[in-house]
Amino acid sequence: MIDVALTSLAPDLLDYHEGWALQRRVHAEVVAGTRPDSLILCEHEAVYTAGKRTAPDERPEDGTPVVDVDRGGKITWHGPGQLTGYPILRLPDRHEVVAFVRDLEAMMIDVAARFGVTGERVEGRSGVWVRNSAGGWDKIGAIGLRVEQGVTMHGFALNCSNELTAYDRIVACGIRDAGVTTLSALAGRTITPADAAPIVLEHFREGVLGLAAHEKVAA
Repeated sequence: MIDVALTSLAPDLLDYHEGWALQRRVHAEVVAGTRPDSLILCEHEAVYTAGKRTAPDERPEDGTPVVDVDRGGKITWHGPGQLTGYPILRLPDRHEVVAFVRDLEAMMIDVAARFGVTGERVEGRSGVWVRNSAGGWDKIGAIGLRVEQGVTMHGFALNCSNELTAYDRIVACGIRDAGVTTLSALAGRTITPADAAPIVLEHFREGVLGLAAHEKVAA
């Protein structure tokens, strides 16, 4: 059973520090067994966050503040128009992190497909990608996780209708040879986080995520 701890979508934007504190509280409860596997869905106020592997030259050069966080991955942006999800759930096995990443990618690929957008995986890179007109790749879905005491934190970000200029100040995810895009740009119409959120919830509530389904059977 997935418990939706919070859904905060525009116009109710979630301050990143408040969301991070909520993650930690929910994580502690899932670890303690007092709360079932949980999901936080939100749109954040605009913010840059940097994972532990972020290099100095990947950060903004103009002094724009960056929140250093305890997830994997590198620097990225969160903000209005982007659906950010924090699945806080117990993995069946501590070695199942890669499988969980693949589940999250499959979920975002399905969300994109519901709006007529073909998302793909790129070998050696996490997240969800689309081919651009130049024959390269643009990213629409990012993943950055932390697993502590067998329970996940942080999660995924799906670009729905957000502006892309914020990415000009950083080397998003540390990747210099690819771009960034949104579902709205690809579909030719506005697709908001509120449009995408119900499909994400389907995956969690119906056990479409492989590890979530495994956990239910094991229980």
